[in-house]
Amino acid sequence: MKRLVLIAASTLALTACGSSENAADVTNEMSDAAGSAVSAVEDTTAAAVGAVTAPMVNTADGYVTNAAISDMYEVQSSQLALEKAQSAEVKQFAQKMINDHTATTDQLKSTVASANLNITPPTSLDSRRQGMLDNLKGLSGAEFDKAYLEQQTAAHEEALNLHRGFAEDGDNEALKKLAAEIAPKIENHLEMVRGMKTSA
Repeated sequence: MKRLVLIAASTLALTACGSSENAADVTNEMSDAAGSAVSAVEDTTAAAVGAVTAPMVNTADGYVTNAAISDMYEVQSSQLALEKAQSAEVKQFAQKMINDHTATTDQLKSTVASANLNITPPTSLDSRRQGMLDNLKGLSGAEFDKAYLEQQTAAHEEALNLHRGFAEDGDNEALKKLAAEIAPKIENHLEMVRGMKTSA
């Protein structure tokens, strides 16, 4: 408490002495910290929405849409991680996500075509995943790594629920088979990211 009072007093003193640049720096740091907190809350909310909705998808159209967006988010967020991550381990994980989720997207498109389904996978993120991506864009260094791993954990939990749920209750046999094939890969990714969070 005393420290907080001293910091506040110092900031006021700097401003009173005309040191507006130093005061602005303190204000910016406080603003950045608040922005990070808001981003974390937004990510947590997005994860909660996904956890509730993913297991309920049982139509071919819903599955294709959600699986495609999930892969898109994985690829785009991991491309960002290759640029911004501080940890070499995080970058290695990100490259694996790009490779694996590009492959599952190709599998999805191929299955939709071979099953003669009149479904066109989306080509852009939904607002929820775009918001998560935007939150990552505002971070750097260790702060980015932490948020990326948190998002990856939530995204893979959601994806696992999606694929397992559709494999059990989906309305299309070809897509059910695909979902059953993809689920173990997602589970492996989830184990990897949880292990990274534990060792971080």
